[in-house]
Amino acid sequence: MLVEEEIFKKTKVDLKKIVKYGFKKEGPLYKYSKNIINDSFRVDVEINSEGQVKAKVFDLSFLEEYTNYRIEKSTGSFVSRVREELKNILKDIKDKCFIKKFFISLQANRIANKIFEEYGDEPNFEWEKFPGYATFRNKDSKKWYGIIMNINKNKLDEKSKEEVEIIDIKLNPKKIENLLKRKGFYPAYHMNKKSWITIVLNNTIADTLIMDLIKESYLYTVINKNSINEWIVPANPKYFDIEEALKENNTIIWKQSTDIKVNDIVYLYVGEPYSAIMYKFKVIKVNIPYEYIDENLKIKKAMKIKLMKRYQKGALSFKKLKEFGINAVRGPRYMPLTLSKYIDKIKNK
Repeated sequence: MLVEEEIFKKTKVDLKKIVKYGFKKEGPLYKYSKNIINDSFRVDVEINSEGQVKAKVFDLSFLEEYTNYRIEKSTGSFVSRVREELKNILKDIKDKCFIKKFFISLQANRIANKIFEEYGDEPNFEWEKFPGYATFRNKDSKKWYGIIMNINKNKLDEKSKEEVEIIDIKLNPKKIENLLKRKGFYPAYHMNKKSWITIVLNNTIADTLIMDLIKESYLYTVINKNSINEWIVPANPKYFDIEEALKENNTIIWKQSTDIKVNDIVYLYVGEPYSAIMYKFKVIKVNIPYEYIDENLKIKKAMKIKLMKRYQKGALSFKKLKEFGINAVRGPRYMPLTLSKYIDKIKNK
């Protein structure tokens, strides 16, 4: 691995800081130079907008690039000194101009951020011996539903020795059989191969599909309360006046986009200007054929829900939901058990 890759992995560039540090923007690149070893050598560092770093060392006596320090077998005192001077410069740039990331690859970091947005769970780095391994646990059940690891790709029965990041998730065995026929999916690394599967996080598989599969894995960790699930479902007051609809009837038809079933509980989160959970409904009918499409909404099936409770506008605000790990409500999502218990204590409006 190149010295630049080793030093800057798991980091993200702050472009404002590198300019302040002394880098000059030239086209798509940011460039910086510094003389070393009594001005006999010069280190040139280039960084692109994505944070990729390239360094070169020039021998100023001969006005040519010096590359001996990149040869691993070169261990002489002078070569070692050049190598160490370069590392010191790069480490200083990293410390002052880069932000630490959870993982190496862009996709692994995107998936970690999406998991946090959806479930409020940050990665847990549980093993000192394996600093690149991180688990994702359900806050209520404490069970794993995913683990990201960095490994050599040849451990997945491939010839490549490239370092890659993978995520292991738990799925239905029949689904695993089908997925293993597709590129990017492998028998679970270090987990039970009957119920877990490995996905390579190198953009072979789309984020949307990975997140759909993670949802299934997450469901295995949800504490089942008498087989009744509770959901938080978004509602946009710009497109549908819920209060007006409820004046006519306490049951309404609503888009069904998840595996919601009869008797499940649906909490409607009403967006701006309210940004709060305002209603509690019980599902009384599902899988109703319902074809509707416009520029803002597409419905293929619907459910019938019956009003159970209203809540004061500020009682379950987005600020309050964040205390329970709810950082976004972009689509139907499970209700955390801790938040459910808190809501049970709230009186009707």
